[in-house]
Amino acid sequence: MFGIEVPPLTWAVVGAAAWIFTLRVIGVTLSTVRVLVMLRGRKLASMVMGFFEVLVYVIAIGQVVNNLSNIWNILGYCLGFSAGTLAGMWLDERTVIGFATVRIISRLKGTHVAEALRAAGYGATIEWGMGREGRVGMVLTIVRRQEVEDVCKLAEGIDTQVFVTVEATQAVRRGYMHLAQREK
Repeated sequence: MFGIEVPPLTWAVVGAAAWIFTLRVIGVTLSTVRVLVMLRGRKLASMVMGFFEVLVYVIAIGQVVNNLSNIWNILGYCLGFSAGTLAGMWLDERTVIGFATVRIISRLKGTHVAEALRAAGYGATIEWGMGREGRVGMVLTIVRRQEVEDVCKLAEGIDTQVFVTVEATQAVRRGYMHLAQREK
């Protein structure tokens, strides 16, 4: 039967568990970023990350399987997976590569939101729809992910009751983009 041992914490045991933990953090961070990069249509970058992700995974799982009864190795593996997920998400938030579609819905000030976005140099398209309480203005703009917070603050400065959704945008072709984007 399968038995788990709790070996005493020597430097060798701690070092092996720390090595497995580090490998899993690296591997899962790569995995998380690879999926996000893949969703943005970056095939080559996704492929290269996938290679290193699996390479690190094979090394880490090999270390665990060689001594499957050692609880410290198993804990290092599991904790590394969790920490790697957080590290990948943190890294993605910091790199902010790509575009986002920001949809701003305003019951009373849709036109003003669109005008403020245009005055700030963003493209803005306004449509009209029916919400639960009547007619609403739906303003769409596509911006770099790093500009999303600025756009949201601008819209909320015009109408504190705006409803905002942000979606990842895979590709952008033609159209009007923010002036700061053209300068880059």
